[in-house]
Amino acid sequence: MSQPLSPPPLPLPLPPCPGYPPSLGEPRLLTDDELRASLSATLGGWDGTTDLWLFGYGSLIWNPGLPTVEAQRSRVHGYHRGLYLWSRVNRGTPEQPGLVLALDRGGSCSGIAFRLAADGAMPHLEALWRREMPMGSYRPAWLPCVLTDGRRVDALAFVMRRDVPTYTGKLSDEVVKTVLGCASGRYGTTFDYVRRTVEALRESGMPDRGLEALLARCSG
Repeated sequence: MSQPLSPPPLPLPLPPCPGYPPSLGEPRLLTDDELRASLSATLGGWDGTTDLWLFGYGSLIWNPGLPTVEAQRSRVHGYHRGLYLWSRVNRGTPEQPGLVLALDRGGSCSGIAFRLAADGAMPHLEALWRREMPMGSYRPAWLPCVLTDGRRVDALAFVMRRDVPTYTGKLSDEVVKTVLGCASGRYGTTFDYVRRTVEALRESGMPDRGLEALLARCSG
């Protein structure tokens, strides 16, 4: 007779870490109507026939998730990349939130600009909104973007909102190290998310020294 399966072991308690886990309140997903309204407002000036540019600075670099007809290294000014957004679904849980990248005010940021063909773009944009805007933590914005070949385009980017509970502000290395060591969600761990972004930026010829240094200090 086979032995009954033992229940999985309970997760080990986290070592005390001031500031983690954060108190974020109850999450609320945007409704389909709210997502459609946000997308419609963002595309208010689009004529429906001109190709669109998207600015990828995090996972969009290595997993754009939509067909594009051109990809160029690029840079935006006035914003920088950082782990500024608590993730309670994709890279963490409500009990152990993870971290994902966002654009916050100040400095500049390198990334990949993707050109999306106007023809058939709407279904892909709707999928992008479901991926990036489920809780409305970002503000979709058209940012002036300088491509590596010298062209200047307005590219759609997702900018951090500072007025939402999931905005982290400045985190200590101790908090980041704790998150990298424990947080995992629907799409995997925070550690893997940061590592893959660091590798993608380096492979694209635009390494983020600050993010690399943070990963080196706070992992292992």
